[in-house]
Amino acid sequence: MSGPAAGPDAAGLAGGVELLDRAVAYALGSLSVVGPAALARATPCAGWDLRTLLWHVDESLTTLVEAADTAAVAVGVQPAQGAPTDDPVSAIKASACRLLARCAASGGPGTVAVGGHRLDVDVVAGTGALEIAVHGWDVARACGHDRPLPPSFATDLLGLAQLLVGDADRPVRFAAPVPVGAGGHPGDRLLGFLGRVP
Repeated sequence: MSGPAAGPDAAGLAGGVELLDRAVAYALGSLSVVGPAALARATPCAGWDLRTLLWHVDESLTTLVEAADTAAVAVGVQPAQGAPTDDPVSAIKASACRLLARCAASGGPGTVAVGGHRLDVDVVAGTGALEIAVHGWDVARACGHDRPLPPSFATDLLGLAQLLVGDADRPVRFAAPVPVGAGGHPGDRLLGFLGRVP
């Protein structure tokens, strides 16, 4: 990898690609509870129904594939993808397969250009892991299922969230933190930090 990268402490985000792999696996597990009748349900993401959330997850996965392919993310530009269909679950599965195949291939970029800054690939992958995993939880919750994040995985993601999410992100990207006891499940602490009610 080349030189220091801008952004959060890259040392605190080591292993971002491995976390992304785990996040995708977790999110794919949540898709198993999604049926056509659930697509209009509300989600923990204010103002979004499940269909909107699923298309957002697909856009995020597509953006991560493009970052791996081109070593760049165009900020404020929708990723290239086909027209939305009535089957966002199949679209997510296809995008996830492309991403996992790309992550498994050797020779990926060491840094990714994001909004005029070069970020270490682990920063980008870790950010993607956080988003994909938490939205995987959102999907299950919207369908009435409780799928706790595995404790060690949630602990790693909480460390990322504390590096990546600041006051400027609230209330635009995340709601105010929800108090959760310090001795609570790591997944509950992560979700509470990101403004969700565990």
